[in-house]
Amino acid sequence: MKKFMAGVGLALLSVCNVSFAVPEIDYWSLWDKSIESNTQRIDHSALDEILRTYVVSRHKSGINRFRYSDVSAPHRKQIDAYVKKITAVDPRDYSRAEQKAYWLNLYNALTLQLILANYPVDSIENIPGPGAGPWDKKIAKVAGEDISLNDIENRILRPIWQDHKVIFGLACAGLGCPNVQPLAFTADNCQDLLKESGREFVNNSRGVDLKNGELHASKLFDWYKVDFAKNDKDLLKVFARYMEDNKALYLLGFTGTIQYAHDWRLNAP
Repeated sequence: MKKFMAGVGLALLSVCNVSFAVPEIDYWSLWDKSIESNTQRIDHSALDEILRTYVVSRHKSGINRFRYSDVSAPHRKQIDAYVKKITAVDPRDYSRAEQKAYWLNLYNALTLQLILANYPVDSIENIPGPGAGPWDKKIAKVAGEDISLNDIENRILRPIWQDHKVIFGLACAGLGCPNVQPLAFTADNCQDLLKESGREFVNNSRGVDLKNGELHASKLFDWYKVDFAKNDKDLLKVFARYMEDNKALYLLGFTGTIQYAHDWRLNAP
């Protein structure tokens, strides 16, 4: 894999595996239903406890880590029980806000399950699946429908919500991915937590790094460019929106070519 240096003291990032397919939006209309009058909440406290226990949120790299090797047997069972419980729920019976948190949490919980079931593993890419990695493998059933991680991401969250911030909420278990957050999403905290995750990602050099006239950015912004912006000029505005003020002006004045890369190494400590 090719590598590049981005930022002072930043470790070499592995460029994305060429076998990783660019995700395409494939609208699944089945899930585009809700009951806005339903004020009930889906309980994510079991996942919340797991995240609060095992996420390292002040790592010196600025990238949140998950302590996979420390997960106890009871907590492994708790993750499995949480997935079983919420996949027994039909999210279409709930409000849009509740559904958004539901799908984000399910994606992240299923990712944790995959890693733990195959641990030790140095990258989620190395977990077997029907394609390059496990993303197309049907690993859950919701309302009688078999679901994969790519289904949640590219057939449900992206087309239905049309909100680029959902990308910041999907903790895909790599060092180049958005941070795994130390708490679960809820209808009440979802928007603020997604914005905070976006700020954390963009302000870390794995997300966006402008140095010596060169702009390096996460490959996520290339893979999902249709979600973020029409072109690179508009993408710079998106970067600036999340970037700290003292760096935003430099970004907006950039006229060169953005260089993209992604690090799929596992986000373990």
